[in-house]
Amino acid sequence: MLVRSTTKYVRISPKKARDVAREIQGLPVSEALDALTYTPKKSAYLIGKTLKSAIANAENNHELSADELIVKEATIGEGPTLKRFKPRARGSAGAIRKRSSHIFITLTDEFEAPEEKKRSGKPKKRDTIKSLFGAAAKPAAKKEEAAPVEETAAAETTEDSADSAE
Repeated sequence: MLVRSTTKYVRISPKKARDVAREIQGLPVSEALDALTYTPKKSAYLIGKTLKSAIANAENNHELSADELIVKEATIGEGPTLKRFKPRARGSAGAIRKRSSHIFITLTDEFEAPEEKKRSGKPKKRDTIKSLFGAAAKPAAKKEEAAPVEETAAAETTEDSADSAE
C-alpha cells in the first residue's frame, strides 16, 4: 500500500533539497530518519518533518507498522518564486529570485527489487564510424595497432646499438 505525504511552499531552493531527497530513496524508514538526522542541511530537517508525517499517516490512517515501511519515492517540485530586486550601479536593478519547493514523499510496505538500468538505444560514436565506412575501417585499425609495436622494437634496437657504440 502506498502512503503519501506532502509539504508545500517550503522556503528552500528545489536544487538544494533534491540532493538530500535522492539519498533517502529506497531506504527503510528507520535508516532514512537516521540519515536525515545526521545530515547538516536545512533541507534534511524539512524532509525529515515530511517523512515523519508520512509515517504517522501510515500508522494512523492505514494501520501499517513503521518497521516495514520503505521510502519508495522522495521528490522535490518547484513552488512559486518570490521576485525581489536589489539596487545596482547606475540606477539599474538586479533581480533576486527567492525560490520555494514542494516536498512529496511516498512510502510503501512492499519490498521491490531495484530494476537494472537499461542502456539508451543511442549508438556510440565508434559504432557510427564503423557503420559509415563499413569493413574498410577494420583493416586500417589493425595496421595502426601493429605499427606501434614495430616502432618500439626499432627504437629498442637503436638504443642497443647506441649503447654498444659507446
